[in-house]
Amino acid sequence: MSAAMDTESTYSGYSHYSGHSKKAHRQGRDRHKSPRSKDGSRSEKSVTIQTPPAEPLLGNDASRAEEGQDDNWGETTTAITGTSEHSISQEDIARISKDLEDSVGLDCKRYLGLTVAAVLGLLVFLTPIAFILLPQILWRDDLEPCGTVCEGLFISVAFKLLILLIGTWALFFRQPKADLPRVFVFRALLLVLIFLFVFSYWLFYGVRILDSKDTNYQGIVQYAVSLVDALLFIHYLAIVLLELRQLQPMFTLKVVRSTDGESRYYSLGHLSIQRAALVVLENYYRDFTVYNPALLTASKSRAAKHMAGLKVYNVDGPGNNASGQSRAMIAAAARRRDSSHNELYYEEADHERRVKKRRARLVVAVEEAFTHIKRLQAEEQQKAPGEMMDPREAAQAIFPSMARALQKYLRTTRQQQYHSMESILQHLSFCITNNMTPKAFLERYLNPGPTLQYDRDRWFSKQWTLVSEEAVTSGLQDGIVFVLKCLDFSLVVNVKKIPFIKLSEEFIDPKSHKFVLRLQSETSV
Repeated sequence: MSAAMDTESTYSGYSHYSGHSKKAHRQGRDRHKSPRSKDGSRSEKSVTIQTPPAEPLLGNDASRAEEGQDDNWGETTTAITGTSEHSISQEDIARISKDLEDSVGLDCKRYLGLTVAAVLGLLVFLTPIAFILLPQILWRDDLEPCGTVCEGLFISVAFKLLILLIGTWALFFRQPKADLPRVFVFRALLLVLIFLFVFSYWLFYGVRILDSKDTNYQGIVQYAVSLVDALLFIHYLAIVLLELRQLQPMFTLKVVRSTDGESRYYSLGHLSIQRAALVVLENYYRDFTVYNPALLTASKSRAAKHMAGLKVYNVDGPGNNASGQSRAMIAAAARRRDSSHNELYYEEADHERRVKKRRARLVVAVEEAFTHIKRLQAEEQQKAPGEMMDPREAAQAIFPSMARALQKYLRTTRQQQYHSMESILQHLSFCITNNMTPKAFLERYLNPGPTLQYDRDRWFSKQWTLVSEEAVTSGLQDGIVFVLKCLDFSLVVNVKKIPFIKLSEEFIDPKSHKFVLRLQSETSV
């Protein structure tokens, strides 16, 4: 009863724009009074967490009525009441607590790595300066005078350190895009190499210069310059390993979404499995259409309806084995399978007909609504100041004329959970501001867009799990398969190596293009 009250309030909140609030309210109430179907029986208890009534567009009662639900729907489902906005189960609480613990561990690991890198970088930049200043502080009177060459080396050290600082900032100090399960091997090797390199320079400086108090100040400055030169070469090596090595494509990755089979192909270079998974996820949000689980319920409800239509009667009494009943149901299902393709054909044809019909109504309604908007010029704004509206007010003024057609189309295509009324109004005001056509406004709703197009709270999956038989720090190889799992679906990635291509050259002499006209007696030439 509480779920019906929530759906009625959601539906009536949007029916204000269509002008038929009372009728829509009565229809929504009658729809929920109809008996639930017994076809979609579920073996596990489910918990439904609904959003507040102001968020979804035009209610979800139609989509719920199309999905099969069992007789115990009220007992196995938790919905919003008048005093509660969210309901969660014990499993959700345990999962949330586990996610919090994992996030704390990842944050600690990330900050530890950043701290180590920052301390090492500070040590690298202060070491050449310390090499130059320590003799001036400890035994200044014993040092030999610094000539013109020595003073020129000061300028060289200053500019090289500035170049090294800018290059290090551009290469290493970036905002992290993701938390990887393992360390980046090449970056860790570079940090170890820099540490050993600086440590060896300090060891040599302490033994040969500090202990003996060398008086050749020009040689000390030259020693600091050699350190800066070596650090610049290490920076070049880092650019090659971290950036240039992966540019040449070597592998082709086929990414398949497990629920609907949508696939894409990507070409990558020499990367580890975890970094290749990160590239796949970055491209997934851009290239794949948004995941819509409502489109998958039709096939499940159809299969459940076919199985629910089979009844087996035990004429020999209850003493017989239940395996006979199972065999009888399987045989009956096989006989009915021959005619199920006709039902699927007519069902899909009817769905396409309804989509085309409601799409045409939506296009006409939007075009008529846009005809009522006219952009005022500078001289016209002074003539009628009382009739002017900003883009938000104009969007609110023309939205009621298209709201009902848009509502029906989104329900038919099962996209209503991705578009709230506020997001539609924002998009409409954006189109009005930039003088866009009705076709540009409808593009978002007529064709399912990429995942990034929709609200971040509705599509963004914070936690992904990388499943691989190989170590995630190992490089890509031909035939490797790894899986990226989230809460609702998974991405299966198959790695294939780009084959070696051998090209041969064949020279054609331009003078060899000679032709002869062949004449026959019966031709008119």
